[in-house]
Amino acid sequence: MAANGQAQEESYKPVKTILISQPKPERSPYYELEQKYGLKIDWRQFIHVEGVPAKEFRKAKVKPDEYTAVILTSKNAIDHYFRICDEMRIKVSPDMKYFCLSEAIANYLQKFIVYRKRKVFVGKRTIQDLGPALKKHKKERFLLPCSNLGAKQVSAYLEEQKFDWQDAMMYQTVSSDLSDLSDVTYDVLVFFSPLGIKSLYENFPDFKQNDTRLAIFGNSTGKEVEKQGLTINIKVPAPGVTSMATALELYLQKSNKGL
Repeated sequence: MAANGQAQEESYKPVKTILISQPKPERSPYYELEQKYGLKIDWRQFIHVEGVPAKEFRKAKVKPDEYTAVILTSKNAIDHYFRICDEMRIKVSPDMKYFCLSEAIANYLQKFIVYRKRKVFVGKRTIQDLGPALKKHKKERFLLPCSNLGAKQVSAYLEEQKFDWQDAMMYQTVSSDLSDLSDVTYDVLVFFSPLGIKSLYENFPDFKQNDTRLAIFGNSTGKEVEKQGLTINIKVPAPGVTSMATALELYLQKSNKGL
């Protein structure tokens, strides 16, 4: 990816183009910014999820049908748990118990099973929320579908509480191919995860920031940016600012003043 011009000291140069490292949504406050400031905003996923093929999964010697309960941390975990079972020709037991980290995850589960409260347990957001339900079923054998990034907080809790459990990598988050952007320049790049920054460098090892400004969401993303020796121009959260759209507008009010 090409950077824009020479290194700059003045950070409020006009912004005309922005690349957001996420898939394009149907509705977004960014569209209002685009019209209000006459911008060109492009959307591109820097990372994506791929399923681990059953052939590869078998090498881990984890057999989903040997477990009596499954802990689901995301919609991806649900998709790939049932995909793996299907590819391995495993019939999921009607007595399987499902422990979902949130209501949204539990609702999504209804795409795959006949929903009955006696076998679906729902937390508010964290594994600790599910603690009471998990402890009531401590004799179960728990399977934790996860990605190559793992599920550290969940794993730590299960280990600490001495549950009979096993994690199983069924999908992975990988860098997307961005080679078509090699000669493209943007005034602002917007990142929401450390993996987005890693994808940037996997695709463009010689990337130089120069005049390109970086808008960063989250502390872990910020740490990855600093690790690469890059400058953060727009950071969220910040005092009084919790959304990236708001942060960008505050920046545009200065950078595009008088245009």
